[in-house]
Amino acid sequence: MKITDTILYIGVNDHKVDLFEGQYVVPNGMSYNSYAIMDEKIAIMDTVDQHFTHEWLDNIASALGGRKPDYLVVQHMEPDHSANIDNFMRVYPEAKIVSSAKAFTMMHNFFGTDYPDRKIVVGEGDTLSLGKRTLTFVTAPMVHWPEVIVTYDSMEKVLFSADGFGKFGALDVEEDWACEARRYFIGIVGKYGAQVQALLKKAAGLEIEKICPLHGPILTENLGYYLNLYNTWSSYAVESEGIVIAYTSVYGNTKKAVELLAEKLKAKGAPEVVIHDLARCDMAEAVEDAFRYGRLVLATTTYNAEIFPFMRTFIDHLTERNYQNRTVALIENGSWAPLAAKVMRGMFEKSRNITFTNTTVKIKSALNEESRGELEALANELCQDYMAQQDSTANKNDMSALFNIGYGLYVVTCNDGRKDNGLIVNTVSQVTSTPNRITVTINKQNYSHHVIRQTGVMNLNCLSTDAPFKVFEAFGFRSGRTVDKFEGCTPLRSDNGLVFLPRFINSFMSLKVEDYVDFGTHGMFVCSVTEARVLSDKETMTYTYYQQNVKPKPETEGKKGYVCKVCGYVYEGDPLPEDFVCPLCKHGPVDFEPIG
Repeated sequence: MKITDTILYIGVNDHKVDLFEGQYVVPNGMSYNSYAIMDEKIAIMDTVDQHFTHEWLDNIASALGGRKPDYLVVQHMEPDHSANIDNFMRVYPEAKIVSSAKAFTMMHNFFGTDYPDRKIVVGEGDTLSLGKRTLTFVTAPMVHWPEVIVTYDSMEKVLFSADGFGKFGALDVEEDWACEARRYFIGIVGKYGAQVQALLKKAAGLEIEKICPLHGPILTENLGYYLNLYNTWSSYAVESEGIVIAYTSVYGNTKKAVELLAEKLKAKGAPEVVIHDLARCDMAEAVEDAFRYGRLVLATTTYNAEIFPFMRTFIDHLTERNYQNRTVALIENGSWAPLAAKVMRGMFEKSRNITFTNTTVKIKSALNEESRGELEALANELCQDYMAQQDSTANKNDMSALFNIGYGLYVVTCNDGRKDNGLIVNTVSQVTSTPNRITVTINKQNYSHHVIRQTGVMNLNCLSTDAPFKVFEAFGFRSGRTVDKFEGCTPLRSDNGLVFLPRFINSFMSLKVEDYVDFGTHGMFVCSVTEARVLSDKETMTYTYYQQNVKPKPETEGKKGYVCKVCGYVYEGDPLPEDFVCPLCKHGPVDFEPIG
């Protein structure tokens, strides 16, 4: 199979494997990918599983058409990719092997030698010339073994990504990429999100047109889709709105409670409710869904003064993969001494940013009036924002939204008649309560100021502390005049027709401009409140919280110049030009400070 005129696929499909790595069900098999780069010199990229030695060597011979390979590049030493290193070196005794120092140590462990007379050790930024092209090596430690490197071909703009961007399934089977890639990533790489994030930052500096992983299809189109998913997965962000219920039930009473809760959640607007019976489901699928969605309900029985074994296994799978940034609700069942909720909560003690619901449901053997009431309260708590997002269930006159105004950070949304727009503001104040009046001050250079002056309406979205930096990048560092900040999404709208954010806010208010005060560089809009909804009880994002916990620390080590206090952009050089404008957030020299 040709990937390009000079890069050939020489991997194999495995339809005999039933459990990948001895634990993951793979109904559509696996692919073990290997590639031949044809140039003045030839490089073979990785080997394949031990059960396909002759098929792989035949593929090499067929692809090379009588030529001999000069190099074997080993990016990853896991046996499904490295098992045939020694066989290759015997068949091609003049070839050299290229890999990281840690990989050669592992080769000695696997094969009894590290091929001292034929090895080329490479590290971060090292290169290998094949003639017309040069391969550049990038270290990727713990993605997901410590020796891993990835390889970039600058001539063809191809990234050989090792296990990154891989998926379950053989290449001769058509199936959705995201589902099996997500299960693969969460199960195998999920613990190493920080390391994947570091690799993505390196990849961001490369011009990539194709990605060649060691498992799954070659990615050639819409690469932003795959990169965005990897960014979401590796940053432990919520991918999809919905609620997962994972349960165990001995005699059926806990199952009845789960089924009743699921009905209530759906009735209250949950966009997706996924249920897993942990004793019967594919555990990897349940783990995948727990990471995909933002809310998780755990329901189990007290068992031997502990919890049911399948639930313990499930939670262990979550916590060992750095489960975080999620809301967790607990349902326990016990006939005489319910302890399950306490045990489950304790298992998340070392997990980051786990928010437990205020409501814990306690069932004593079977549902009764009290525990049914607790299920109702839990459903209301889990679906508070979903209900507020829907016209049919929203309280559109909830003036407690006003209590979320502080010296915080907000997204103001508006519409210019052609498209929706939004920007970050931090100057909002309630000035009167009878009637309710809000002031919003906006820099005149912002396009939204111009739009609101014309339309007289806006929505004020109160950001909550779970808002990630990408929200500020999307609404703070780009102009709505030149980009569509809501491109590709189906927005939610309030009664005034304007967008409100579906995530990362605790409330929003629809505002009608009643007066305007000109402050030279800024304009202050004095507004009445026409609609107010509270979506959650999460704390409002303050400017201080943003600076300390959300905004990435600027990379200034070893650099001389100035750093933007708003977005962290680093200007290298001295002095800073008086007319300099930050290319990211568009702030001027007054918001820069010297490095060091």
